[in-house]
Amino acid sequence: MSEKKGSHIKWMKRAIFLASLGENTTSPNPKVGAVILDKNGNLISEGFHFKAGMPHAEAMAFNNLKKDAKGGSMYVNLEPCCHQGKTPPCVNKVISSGIRKIYISIQDPDKRVSGKGIKLLKEAGIQVHLGLCERESLELNKAFIHRNITKKAFGTLKWAMSIDGRIALKNGKSKWITNEKSRSLVHSFRAEFDAIIIGGNTLRRDNPLLTTRGSKIPEPLRVVFTKSLDLPSRSNLWDCNKAKTLVIYDSSTANENYLKRIPKSVEVEKISSDNPELISKTLAKRGCNKVLWECGPRLATAAIQSNCIQEIIAFIAPKILGGENSMNPLGDFEFEEMHEIIKLGESRVSLMGNDICIKSSFKN
Repeated sequence: MSEKKGSHIKWMKRAIFLASLGENTTSPNPKVGAVILDKNGNLISEGFHFKAGMPHAEAMAFNNLKKDAKGGSMYVNLEPCCHQGKTPPCVNKVISSGIRKIYISIQDPDKRVSGKGIKLLKEAGIQVHLGLCERESLELNKAFIHRNITKKAFGTLKWAMSIDGRIALKNGKSKWITNEKSRSLVHSFRAEFDAIIIGGNTLRRDNPLLTTRGSKIPEPLRVVFTKSLDLPSRSNLWDCNKAKTLVIYDSSTANENYLKRIPKSVEVEKISSDNPELISKTLAKRGCNKVLWECGPRLATAAIQSNCIQEIIAFIAPKILGGENSMNPLGDFEFEEMHEIIKLGESRVSLMGNDICIKSSFKN
């Protein structure tokens, strides 16, 4: 690697690091970082996008300038925006600054921007270099990219099970399969998500809180999907002082007389069938980039079959629940041949005390 190329990579990795500082707070926007060098290659400013409605990375970097950027260069992990949203277009700031070169890692998948920002920069006489540290930038904003391309939220399915593959006894009891360390980790990693989804059965059986226990403010949106609307009149999720709750119901099967059980503080939205894709699209429209499915086996299986799940996180405890009728994490996919089975991609394994945590992605 040449010294010059190494320098470019160094500054783009700095921009990617800055972008990561907006982890868990930028949705529905992407995570973006920006670095500005003067004409002699010296760092004169940097910035990152922290939260929707606040300045974008490029704007923050220009606001933090220590000296004139004219003739200098910029490194940014995502194509600068060229449309008016809650904040002004960043492309205009780049052009008016007199910057001569801009290094962009990846093109913005948002159709309002995609390629248009780059075109405007080139037309203004700025040298545009695209593709530096592309893999790292794609990984950083994979949920944002997925939502913009598929119009569905990026989905992670989580479950906890015994070493013999059971998530509960046949009577539904499951407290507690995993250890306290694993459960604490679940509370904290919920902060990575914009929404947490369960089904009506999970609400009736477990009466969960579905919060990060204060590690993210505001808390992720709590979502209950129900085919019947036959939900309890009292539930932890009906208290919306700490976290908002949304009930999504299948209008083709639900008894809408049950709507009166749901408090006015809880949002309600109907969809036309029980296809999980409609749930994912509903949440994507609300600006949810990444959602966590903590549902039971039937909804989890349907979510996988409808391509709403992009990765799985499984906690495995060294315990045996036994019993053919004990609950499994997934239902029957009705595979008959081994070539039909679902093969996951690269996995990461970690130990949580005596528990094992496995994180696997679905192959593209």
